Amino acid sequence: MSLAISLTARNAMRRAAVTRSSVLALSRSRLSLQSSSSASSSSAFTAIRHVSSQPADAETGQEATAKYLNDTSPYVLTTYAQPDFVLYKGEGCYLYDVSEKKYLDFTAGIAVNSLGHGNVDIAKILFDQAMSVIHTSNLYHNEWAGTLAKNLIERTRATNGMKDAARVFFSNSGTEANEAALKFARKFGKYGARNASADKFEIISFKSSFHGRTLGSLSATPNEKYQKPFAPLLPGFKYATYGDIASVEALISENTCGVIIEPIQGEGGVYTPSPEFMVALRKRCDEVDALLIYDEIQSGMGRSGYLWAHEAFGPDAHPDIMTMAKALGNGMPIGAAMVTERVAQAIKVGDHGTTFGGNPLACRVGNYVVDQIATPEFLAGVRSKAQVLETGLEKLKNKYPELVTEIRGTGLIRGVQLSVDSSPVISSAVENGLLVITAGTNTIRIVPPLVISEDEIEEGLAILDAALATL
Repeated sequence: MSLAISLTARNAMRRAAVTRSSVLALSRSRLSLQSSSSASSSSAFTAIRHVSSQPADAETGQEATAKYLNDTSPYVLTTYAQPDFVLYKGEGCYLYDVSEKKYLDFTAGIAVNSLGHGNVDIAKILFDQAMSVIHTSNLYHNEWAGTLAKNLIERTRATNGMKDAARVFFSNSGTEANEAALKFARKFGKYGARNASADKFEIISFKSSFHGRTLGSLSATPNEKYQKPFAPLLPGFKYATYGDIASVEALISENTCGVIIEPIQGEGGVYTPSPEFMVALRKRCDEVDALLIYDEIQSGMGRSGYLWAHEAFGPDAHPDIMTMAKALGNGMPIGAAMVTERVAQAIKVGDHGTTFGGNPLACRVGNYVVDQIATPEFLAGVRSKAQVLETGLEKLKNKYPELVTEIRGTGLIRGVQLSVDSSPVISSAVENGLLVITAGTNTIRIVPPLVISEDEIEEGLAILDAALATL
């Protein structure tokens, strides 16, 4: 029996053995341990959540929240502005705080939890794999990294994405995936390009883009708010105007090794370029033998209604490198950089690495997520629900024409452009049980789980309507 057949058979037997009851039994055991643990190892909510058989009332939950935040905030580095409630569980497209207040989630953890919260199948996988092996390092093969790499390549080709996709490097996050892509582009510029030279290290990115907060990805993110405190950044980065090929022409040269772009700008305000621009960008990269890098971290994995957003631009705009993360793990930290064989040939053993990237736990979850999302039926469902969302948002625009100036985006990633500060609307929505987030300037970003129902979309739109009415 071949290794592949043996592993497939063994994994099938494992999956059959791990039942919902075993997951629930494990959960009950865990909760029992928590409720009997010492006070020093329990959170302020332990008694409320696990000992009481009744949901906490609002007052009790608020008291526990205040105590928890007072007790723990002095120990947490304040890099985030967070509201004063604490989430502790999720079910489908809803989240609950410790007061049992229910929130419809139009954020999906910033486009991460595409298969929803509390997914039982993912819980089974996590339990089973944790009982087998979680981590081995990349000194050795494991049975899930290669499986996920093959699955990603085959599914990508099958859905008419990245036609020359060949190999995958795994990381732990989106910014790490982009760091890998930038390093691969610079190595290619020096050793793999037809005009390779020590001077071929320049990288072009785009204004209003967001590629991450590590130093290389930050250097490709031309936002003064993010960059200024950490200057000087890496040399060799230039910034073009999104959707404007003339601005690219003014910057690109034989010294350009890569151009990195989001097929949909998420953080920047939910903007999408024209297919004509993307085809022209691909052509110009070919002329100077620069790698075209697509950052599909937020736009990929079905978010646009396609497996990858760049599929909408056609094969003449396909990339040399594509990065992904977020929804790939549905909450498990994982990222990846997919490359063509030509790029792969420039990368040698020891050129890049990671301790945790490609671990069997994250990769097994990723494999399940890909299997669920990369099907014609699932993607058709996303497009159908996207129509409901778009129709509802256009109705709001017509109802509040002086307040809502534009609706942008595609699929289940949408930007609602306001003529005023969006913060009061977001606060009102949260108060009434809807989680939405910002993007760009005065833009409300909507990125719900891809498994959201049409009724849940309508529910969220009603709350958003009421929030807009407060202005």
